[in-house]
Amino acid sequence: MHCKTSLPGLARTGRLVGVYLALALLLFWGLVLNVNMGSVPIPAGEILAMVWRAIRAGLADLVLGGDRLEAITAASTASRIVFSIRMPRMLLAAILGGALSVSGYLLQVFFRNPIAGPFVLGISTGARMVVGITLIFLAPMVGSLGSASLVLAAFAGSLLVTGVVLLFARRAGNMSMLLLIGIMMGYICSAVTDFCITFANDNDIVNLTSWSMGSFSGASWENVRLAAVICLAGTAACWLLSKPMGAYALGEEYAATMGVNVRLFRVGLILLSSLLSACVTALAGPVSFVGIAVPHITRRLLGTSRPILIIPAAFLCGGVFCVFCDLVARTAFAPTELAIGTVTSAFGAPIVIATMVRRRRQEEE
Repeated sequence: MHCKTSLPGLARTGRLVGVYLALALLLFWGLVLNVNMGSVPIPAGEILAMVWRAIRAGLADLVLGGDRLEAITAASTASRIVFSIRMPRMLLAAILGGALSVSGYLLQVFFRNPIAGPFVLGISTGARMVVGITLIFLAPMVGSLGSASLVLAAFAGSLLVTGVVLLFARRAGNMSMLLLIGIMMGYICSAVTDFCITFANDNDIVNLTSWSMGSFSGASWENVRLAAVICLAGTAACWLLSKPMGAYALGEEYAATMGVNVRLFRVGLILLSSLLSACVTALAGPVSFVGIAVPHITRRLLGTSRPILIIPAAFLCGGVFCVFCDLVARTAFAPTELAIGTVTSAFGAPIVIATMVRRRRQEEE
């Protein structure tokens, strides 16, 4: 009798372990492919040898001092391609993809709405608007702006749009109304951005147009470090909120009876979600549909809605999704590169449509 009752639990545990392991292996495979493939293909064995030499040189520099690591990474054309271009890009895609997925999951929990996400609700567009205004009007006055300044600008834009959406969300009686509000906010922010671009010089227009299409091509080790600090810390904070998040998903009254400060908790969710999506928008531009589609994929894979399990899996799944989408963007029509938003929309939009159709059927039943 004891063995029979434990079988379902063992099956669930096996499924969770299998999904996490599969996601980790897929992420590793995607990272290897991204470093290996491109206009200059580099064999995987040569890449691993370069990485091993770099690790040894880095450890030697740490212990003995010197600049052996810098010499090795600049020793050949292949080394410069791997360490200066492809590795920062693939790591940035993995980190920002995971952050965007977690951000979308937080918004879905907050609004209790399966189509809530930074792009659909206009939050990414709001971040783009403030970053555009900053680059056009503020940058010429203060000189060059660092990545951290752009993240702060995007964070302000995200909070601005989120606040407006929250004001209308109280009156939105259904999912379609909330979606319409988000779309309208996106149009308004895009209109403001386009108006500001009218007063920009030619170089700023080219840079803003390229950035607003979304791309990981401008990745640098500085951006990777900044993204790792913000996104990993933000995701860890989200994971620490898993227990109150699970209670909140069952209703605000239930969460309050479980000792959750609902008002403070809601503020925390919005701040974390806005920070994660702002980091993505500032460093890679608007990336669409990842924040909506990937949490649904994660739930289906795990077969559970428990936040403590969903959050780390969503981060891994988002990293896998963006790494492979970036690979397609780089190689599908090489040497021409697609915008990352084009590829993520092509794969993410059908998932969102299927989710909405399935939810509609459940409501009718």
